[in-house]
Amino acid sequence: MTDISSSAQLMRQITSRAVLRAVFEQSPISRAELARLTGLSKQSMSEIVRDLEEEGWIRVTGRTQGLVGRSAVTFEIEPTKAFVFGADIGGTKIHAAIADLNGTVMEEVIELTDRRGGEHIVDQVVRISSMLAERIGIAGDRIKSGGIGIPGAVHPRTRRLTMVPNISGLVELDFERLLKERLGYAVFLDNDVNVAARGEQWKGKGRDIDNFVFVALGTGIGMGIITEGRLLRGSRGGAGEISTLPIGADPFDSRTFAAGALESATGSTAIRERYEGLGGVHGLSVKELFERQSDPLVALVIDEVARVVAVALTAVCAVVDPQTIIFGGSVGARQELVDRVKFYLARCNPSPPSCTVSTLGSQAGLLGAVGIALDRFREALFEIPARGDQQAVPLEKLA
Repeated sequence: MTDISSSAQLMRQITSRAVLRAVFEQSPISRAELARLTGLSKQSMSEIVRDLEEEGWIRVTGRTQGLVGRSAVTFEIEPTKAFVFGADIGGTKIHAAIADLNGTVMEEVIELTDRRGGEHIVDQVVRISSMLAERIGIAGDRIKSGGIGIPGAVHPRTRRLTMVPNISGLVELDFERLLKERLGYAVFLDNDVNVAARGEQWKGKGRDIDNFVFVALGTGIGMGIITEGRLLRGSRGGAGEISTLPIGADPFDSRTFAAGALESATGSTAIRERYEGLGGVHGLSVKELFERQSDPLVALVIDEVARVVAVALTAVCAVVDPQTIIFGGSVGARQELVDRVKFYLARCNPSPPSCTVSTLGSQAGLLGAVGIALDRFREALFEIPARGDQQAVPLEKLA
């Protein structure tokens, strides 16, 4: 009798998850359409919809007109049933937000990164999460998932960080585990450019494109790869680390080991050094340099950097074959640079991809972090228990 009861509960959890997933993906949606998609009877569907509505997972969103004047009630996810946390952690600032289940940002904040690094960053993220929850008037335990971008590589298996030159003390920490323990909810850590690429895929110019790369060019250069609709991370989390491509400088020169050959030729420091080496004004920032539009030396530097970037992207195209290249970062967002990259790509690539500048700007990393947090929450929500597992996690325990 107990086995029969447990099996019935398990099947109920599975069917409830199937219905909830359909609402997530197809809303607004009617009971009849849910029954058609899931194969459940109208009676079973009515019972499950009633339960999900009573538990606060779904809500009535309106009516849809049917045949001969008949209409049907439609449902959608209740976006405030649970919340997610996203943070883009950089060497100088942290941009963080709490969003609802629709991905709508409820509250966000930008503050300077704690220069002491290490566990002080953990303390800072925990404080920010609590502060944002308090601002929107929710208890901290209503946040169920977190996504965080970090300027470094995350090993897919060990989850440890490597190559984090701009924030001290993080490589030595089990950063993701510490965050999970302190925050009290699941956290997923990823490279910041990967996270920005996810933001572009979700809300930016990568929507509806299965194969594209996001190239962030500023202080350094990095790339996030979306291939066949999925983010490519590599065996050690280093996929897309194009700063080390043997282009633009001698890869055997130990002076390029720290930043990488390509970055040493295209990063903001390299851009300033190129300009000053040609006899340009000393001490300008890259932003100030780009604003000197009438300066012929600026045009020459842009052309030189664009040529190197185009060669590097030709190598990228040979490996991952992107449909589109989306540029971001303080330098990559300059249309005059992208125009020259396009010019050279067309001369060293028989079938160059389209090139465009991100419209999300600095929001790409934050939105990507929120998107990753939502992805992880939904994965946990829709996880089907193994056949031998008679202890299916009830939906109410997931939110």
